[in-house]
Amino acid sequence: MGAKKRLFDLETLLHIGEKKDRIKQIEEEMSSPSFWADENLSNEKARELKDLKELAEKFDELSELAEIADENELNSLIPEIEKLELLALFSGKYDDHSAILNFYAGAGGDDAQDWTEMLMRMYIRWAESNGYDVKIIDESRGGIAGIKSATLEIDGSYVYGKLKGEGGVHRLVRQSPFNAKALRQTSFSLVEVMPKVENNKELEIKESDLKIDTFRSSGKGGQGVNTTDSAVRITHISTGIVATCQNERSQLQNKENAMSVLKARLAKMLESQHKEKIEELRGESMEPEWGSQIRSYILHPYKMVKDHRTEYESKDPDSVLGGNLDGFIEAELKYFNKDKSIVDN
Repeated sequence: MGAKKRLFDLETLLHIGEKKDRIKQIEEEMSSPSFWADENLSNEKARELKDLKELAEKFDELSELAEIADENELNSLIPEIEKLELLALFSGKYDDHSAILNFYAGAGGDDAQDWTEMLMRMYIRWAESNGYDVKIIDESRGGIAGIKSATLEIDGSYVYGKLKGEGGVHRLVRQSPFNAKALRQTSFSLVEVMPKVENNKELEIKESDLKIDTFRSSGKGGQGVNTTDSAVRITHISTGIVATCQNERSQLQNKENAMSVLKARLAKMLESQHKEKIEELRGESMEPEWGSQIRSYILHPYKMVKDHRTEYESKDPDSVLGGNLDGFIEAELKYFNKDKSIVDN
């Protein structure tokens, strides 16, 4: 399909006209003195405006170039058009949101905990290489090495849409650095990817449906963290979902972080179970399930990373573990949206 036809289709698929109308609407709202009264809401709309403008301007730029380009120049536009086509695959309710990632070490002791920390570092490097803000909001260290569990927050447009296919069990095969004979060891780690919900109107949670406990932090952070009841555990009574945070010195900050994780888990469950209201989740199982691995990272006796769903693979695991995930992410987007005609263009 030619570049001009692909751009013509993209105008509809990306709802460019609607997005330009939304740009005008936000700009009008921003001209009102009352716009900045609610800091969280105003910041959210400012980010939305920035993202909408970048998309609309990129589409207009490519459209203008396509009108005056010769055949060779049109072909040179294809890579940029393909990037926009991937955006058309972000059709989920929360796809344009930031993301919260949970990591859990599987069976395997020190090797599994070390592998879990390697995975977390991989996503941190991916986030940093893409210019996203990233921070660890909770972490439970292993006894000798690695982490038993951790929670990572990555802020940026479409982060959840890009990473949601990364959720599942990741398998590592290598010579164990924790074994004197360097025996071959297989380790497993579970990654849970959830959308970050910042707008309270988007996901309303009743205060009466929350149980909030405070306790002594066991995490790192200095004497002040470990000797005060700064850690916070929030339980959503109706569903049994629990979120904990203990990394910050302030109990208030830990509570805010735990609440972000709780909202993210609820939003993920609403999405995956096709529910509209939190109340409809009552009685459902909320725990992330361990299943067969979605991806294997082989470091010994040969080197390869292979996704078992998409069949996409790389023979450079060092690059992948260094954050080079874009090939896997693009393959996931196409795999999970294979019924959309744009994928086959």
